[in-house]
Amino acid sequence: MRVTVAIPCYNEAPTIAKVVSDFRSRLPLAEVVVFDNDSTDGSAEEARAAGARVVREKRRGKGHVMQAILETVDGDACVIVDGDDTYHAEDVEALLAPLADDRADLVVGDRLGQAGSEALSDLHRLGNRVIIAIINLVFRTSFRDVLSGYRAVNRNFMRTVPLITGGFETETELTLQALEKGMVILEVPVRYRARPEGSHSKLSPFADGYRILITMAVLLRNHRPLYFFSLIAVALVAADLVWAGAWAAGALPTYRLAVHALVLTGAAGAAAALVLVGVVLNAVTAGLRELAALGRRPR
Repeated sequence: MRVTVAIPCYNEAPTIAKVVSDFRSRLPLAEVVVFDNDSTDGSAEEARAAGARVVREKRRGKGHVMQAILETVDGDACVIVDGDDTYHAEDVEALLAPLADDRADLVVGDRLGQAGSEALSDLHRLGNRVIIAIINLVFRTSFRDVLSGYRAVNRNFMRTVPLITGGFETETELTLQALEKGMVILEVPVRYRARPEGSHSKLSPFADGYRILITMAVLLRNHRPLYFFSLIAVALVAADLVWAGAWAAGALPTYRLAVHALVLTGAAGAAAALVLVGVVLNAVTAGLRELAALGRRPR
């Protein structure tokens, strides 16, 4: 199995050489490629000196780097690992084993079970739990860590899964797109340590958390349209009932009956229209899935 180790990197000069060396030692036959996101601290030079091939991606954002990885790597499997030295190269065999046995298309390193408080702050841990809980509820899954920066994918994944987002929400999109494509996703426990001294995180908990939630909403709209539009319809009906209750209780002015009637009927009509839109788009999505399934069959 031809393996490539792809390392997204943005201003990781203090750690990138060690990450490259660790993976070259662990997988001596694999090609190690650093995808440098236009770093300004000499990360690319450090990576080359450590023996990696460097591919420059000028578009800022981890999602753009992930797009470049999927477009560039040509092998049987690709290990994707952050360049901040928070993941252990010794765990790479556990990620590759399900791919070698053809038991999975995507293997995600679950770091939450073994990460100590020095590696993941309470805020980051809480944010991870909330996002994972929402994904598991909405998409009916049982994932433990969709935001991990340590994963492995096979050739089928690299040639099939599209990526749209450009930021840190890309890990969530990778997992959900694979889920939508009917691919087999496995999670294996991996170790996770704190960043070394001098290395700084580029993640913004609130801004990137917001982008992740927006990405989830967009993917839900695209791939589960009936569910998405039904949720909005339910929210409209609930607001409609609250308005009607307040009006009946005398909490709203009673001299503008036409306004109240317009609001109530308008909200009910909009809810019905949203459900209809969801039904139509759900049928279209089902048809596209069938075409995609037929397209994967050998001719």
